[in-house]
Amino acid sequence: MLRRYLLLVLSVMLITMPHALTGINKDDTWRSSQTPGIDLTSNQRGYASTEPIPKTGLISGERFSFIWHDGRLRSYWTHIPPGYNGTLLPLVIVLHAGGSYSRYMQEKTGFNEKADKENFIVIYPNGVFRFMPWWRMWNGGYCCGVSYEKDVDDVGFIRMLIENISHELPINPHRVYITGHSNGAILAYRAAAELSHLIAAVGAVAGTIGGKASEHSSLYIIPEPHDPVPVIHFHGMLDENVPYDGGKGNNTWGTAIDLSVNESIAFWVYNNECNSTPQTWVSDSGNIIRDTYTSGRNNSEVILYTIVNGGHGWPGSNTGDRPSKEISATGLLWEFFEAHTK
Repeated sequence: MLRRYLLLVLSVMLITMPHALTGINKDDTWRSSQTPGIDLTSNQRGYASTEPIPKTGLISGERFSFIWHDGRLRSYWTHIPPGYNGTLLPLVIVLHAGGSYSRYMQEKTGFNEKADKENFIVIYPNGVFRFMPWWRMWNGGYCCGVSYEKDVDDVGFIRMLIENISHELPINPHRVYITGHSNGAILAYRAAAELSHLIAAVGAVAGTIGGKASEHSSLYIIPEPHDPVPVIHFHGMLDENVPYDGGKGNNTWGTAIDLSVNESIAFWVYNNECNSTPQTWVSDSGNIIRDTYTSGRNNSEVILYTIVNGGHGWPGSNTGDRPSKEISATGLLWEFFEAHTK
């Protein structure tokens, strides 16, 4: 049994780790009695200061880490930008799509390069898998795959990551963001709703707020957030995995039935108390439509980018199903995150 377990861990590392790795040793991680810890037992944040803190051995680069949560060995990547100047940094959590894994999400989105340029920390958690470590899923509440079937506590996993990272690295507790693609976007919405006291803004690419596990299942919708959460959403009208108008995707292997983009946006507009009539902008090509719902609680807003000729791919990426080249989801996500602080 032990031999099988060790072989499993080794296979995960070989699949998800690169050939070369700039590690961060335990002694190099940022630790201080002034750590801006986050109180995860309530809707309150406890932190000492957001003033610049002297650099204490923080090393830029990447590390691959394991953590125990809910009886499972979980893993994630951390990327730290160069040129740390002693200030508290934003944290962006990036969730891979279903049937994918964190390393591919790094390559697809280019968030590492964006972090290096804009000076923020990124973590890429891994979902769970049944047989193949490169085929991982998240529990979005009504899907997907093994994570839903086994009722994996992925929201709790995200919560624990925020807590641990905030005590290891110089994270600004007012600037914690989450985004994801497809199944990862579904979990991003669920985590933002359940952890609204921690998340400053959420971004979704080809996601939804809920649906049914199958035709005869009950409807699941993410819970109403306690705090307003600014939202930015990207969705292609030709998406055959998570259909723009809802329903079962023609390009999926499961039985899940998704709620529509309009239902998802309406949920956030209502809960953020934004104006119900959007300000609309259309690109010269007519392929990009941006609807902005403003004046929400605590200056929150909801922005929807509809990509008329777009599929399921990450806008701006070179891979996936018909990703738009007119916009960059990664660039627009960071621009949105940068404008919203808890």
